[in-house]
Amino acid sequence: MRVVIVTESFPPDVNGVAHCALQTARHLVDRGHAPLVVAPAPAPGNKAAASLAPCPVVHVPSLPLPGYPQVRVALPSRRLAAALIEHEADIVHLASPFVLGVRGMAAAARYGVPAVAVYQTDLAGYARTYMGAGEAAAWRRIRSVHSAADRTLAPSTASQTDLEAHGVPRVHLWRRGVDTVRFRPVLRDDALRRELAPNGELIVGYVGRLAPEKHVELLSGVCGLPGVRVVVVGDGPSRPGLAEALPGAVFLGRRTGDELARIFASLDVFAHTGPFETFCQTVQEAMASGVPVVAPAVGGPLDLVDHGRTGLLVPPRDADAVRDAVAHLAADDALRAAFGAAARATVEGRTWAAIGDQLITHYEAVLEARRPAVAA
Repeated sequence: MRVVIVTESFPPDVNGVAHCALQTARHLVDRGHAPLVVAPAPAPGNKAAASLAPCPVVHVPSLPLPGYPQVRVALPSRRLAAALIEHEADIVHLASPFVLGVRGMAAAARYGVPAVAVYQTDLAGYARTYMGAGEAAAWRRIRSVHSAADRTLAPSTASQTDLEAHGVPRVHLWRRGVDTVRFRPVLRDDALRRELAPNGELIVGYVGRLAPEKHVELLSGVCGLPGVRVVVVGDGPSRPGLAEALPGAVFLGRRTGDELARIFASLDVFAHTGPFETFCQTVQEAMASGVPVVAPAVGGPLDLVDHGRTGLLVPPRDADAVRDAVAHLAADDALRAAFGAAARATVEGRTWAAIGDQLITHYEAVLEARRPAVAA
């Protein structure tokens, strides 16, 4: 198959959409298909991860999102339509379509190319966070683009339910994979642990973007627990305020690859705080690293965390509940070990190869449905 992946984000960006688009392109190449990626151009001079691309990448002009320069927004360009034509696409894969993806959907419809839309971002939740309103408008846009696609792929049962409740048709479940070779418990590093917690504290980590919708400030109560050290990995516009909100926390900035895997494995507890996760890849990476998880009982984590077996689910946006869950795990070494072992066992079959093959099956179903019926 010749696949054009139209994505709102791609490396060198570091986020779930970019990572999933990269893994999709890699898997398609591994299976003998021919992908082409269309993505917003990175910031000038930012070519750090260009070598990661396993296939050709067409960059369209972009500008930084006001107030959040780490996010690039695509500008109108003829490059996208030209890419579809020149690549002779059999199918278009729209990764978290909202700006560039909307144009990708329009181009696919114009040229009669089937399209699969992958829902990845809770834009309605973001509208509430950043604007205090606009949720209905966000859902209208989501419904418009996803209804035009041949098939929408949701990453969790919660997001599938949301999409269907808001009138999006043809929704199917397609979860995310995790690199169980890179993220593994044996990478636990005692030297790193001594560096992060020189007095032998229990290490509670958060990994992800530092932005308002992630509500990392909910870890403030955890910072006050005796014998606990909070470690924050990531960057974003909330970084300055979090330094004040989380006294004593260690901020490591953005980390990736094997270094990130070593940090994950060296945690005692992973705590995620964001209530708007359609999936939550960092929870899976923590589980693959053999680390018990504390996460809000909403969205993607509902599918990932088996409460009382691989971690603890808490009411969303409840700082006291986060603190109490961490304190419960901190007090019981055997419980943490049992949860961590169960977490690793749970995700061992969720490789990107297995998930990628499921995606190809979705492509094939869409192409089959588009084929003209053959008269008997």
